[in-house]
This record gives sequence, structure tokens and C-alpha cells, in this order.
Amino acid sequence: MDKNTDELLDQFINYLAVERRLAANTLESYAHDLKKYCAFLKARNTQSILFCTRVDVLMFLNHERKQGLSPRSLARTLSCIKTFFKYLLHDGLIDKNPLQDVESPRAERKLPNVMSINEVKALIEAPDITTALGVRDRALFELLYAAGLRVSELVALTVNNINYEAGFIRVFGKGSKERVIPLGEEALAWVKRYTEESRPALLGRKNTVYLFTNRRGNRLTRQGLWQIIKKYCLAAGITKKISPHSLRHSFASHLLEGGADLRSVQSMLGHEDISTTQIYTHVARDQLKTVHDKYHPRR
Repeated sequence: MDKNTDELLDQFINYLAVERRLAANTLESYAHDLKKYCAFLKARNTQSILFCTRVDVLMFLNHERKQGLSPRSLARTLSCIKTFFKYLLHDGLIDKNPLQDVESPRAERKLPNVMSINEVKALIEAPDITTALGVRDRALFELLYAAGLRVSELVALTVNNINYEAGFIRVFGKGSKERVIPLGEEALAWVKRYTEESRPALLGRKNTVYLFTNRRGNRLTRQGLWQIIKKYCLAAGITKKISPHSLRHSFASHLLEGGADLRSVQSMLGHEDISTTQIYTHVARDQLKTVHDKYHPRR
């Protein structure tokens, strides 16, 4: 990319961070998609990204599809480029948005991987709670499942985010939007035990505001949490594919199965659009159908 294009992309990403308050992972994805698009234009000797056309974009998307990009990723890429053109139009850098009338395809939503209640119980109880790391792992599992947190939200928690007396946790989700989630006694008790007993042992002489730390006293990372999940799935004998998000999915699905209303679950998950939450109702229906097919005498 030439210097002018680099500057344009930097300004756009800065706009998304400051004005739209998008999460760091989203910003990284947008920057990655736009750099790939600019490289495609350069290979086709397009004079500037400011002069590209609808045909250029559609050819790029077709190229990405042939490279094996999933429908979901293609939809995200198109959304990214459309947002970029809107930004250029707003700033007067282009006269017309070439994608003005192009609608983004609906990406097929995969049903989330939900654990059974027994699997959740086995995972939560797998850590050796006679050790500092075991207590930490029990506490973070209890918290992930009790509050339905995203992985990024869990590792960003500080010691001041939990109110033990009132029994709730304050979370800053996507776009730094704050939400308050109630916690049960079990999760509160384990987090309190971790903060009072295990966390000081892990910190040693170090000091940090972050709630969960690794064995060296540094902030726990997303990658570190992923390794913890894999370790205990193996120990608990869970063979299905599990990710750190599986406890969040299970939190939502189990609440709805238990009779919780959709709006309440939406609020606790921090979903802007209720249709995102509704996918868990499909999971619940599929599970009911499985039970019916297995146990009904006239299946």
C-alpha cells in the first residue's frame, strides 16, 4: 500500500476505536480485511482505493470465496468495506458510496456448542482445590458459568468489579458497554476464597488490579485460559469439542431451559440484538427433540 492509503486506513481504524468504540479484536479484524483488499487492488493496478468500484469489491469477495473464506467471514469482510466507504463519504473523500445499494448476506448462524449440566459440573469440579492454581481455576470456571462472561470480559476483570455484599459483577463488554450481572452464592464464595487465599500466593511481590493472574503473578491471557480449559476437559473426561465460550453458551441455554425469559438472558449476555440470543432457543428445542426421540414410547 502507498503512504496515503496507509494513512487512510490508520485514520479509519482510529475513528472506529474512538468514535465507534469497537473492541480491539474487531479493530484487528477490520484492519486485516482492509489490508487484504488493498493488496488485491494493488495487484490489479487500481490507481487508488478512492477510485475503486463495486465491481472491484465483488471481484475481491469472489477471490476470497475461492480461497476458502467462509460465508460468515465473507459477510464480515463486506461489512468492513461498506463501513470504510461510509467513512470516506462522510469525510468528503469520495462523492458516492459504490456499495450504497449492496446488501450484506445473512451469515449462516451455527448452533453454539452447549455442554450438558453434568459436563459443566464435571469441568467445574475438576481442579485440585488443595492448590492455589486449583482454587483459581475453580473460581474462574464458577464465574464463567454463573455470569455467562465472554473470555475477553473474564481476563479484563479487576478486583473492584465484584460486589460481594450485593452479589453482582460489573462487566464491560463489546464497545466498552457496561452491564451488571447477578451472581449466585457458589460463584461468590469461590471467587472470594480465591482473592483471599490463592491470589496473594500467585502474586507474590507483584501487584495488579486484574482479578485473575497466572502462576507468575501476571494477568491471565485469553490463550492461557484456553489452555486451562483444554487441560480440565481432558481431566474430566469430556470428549466433545469445548472452547472457553462453551460455558457462556451453556449459561444461556440452561437458563432458557429452566424457564428464564429471553429479554433477561439477552441483558445478562450483553447482546444488542435479541436475535443473537434467540439462537439459544433453537438449541433448547433441539435438545428437547433429542430427549423426545429417545424416550417417547411412540417415537
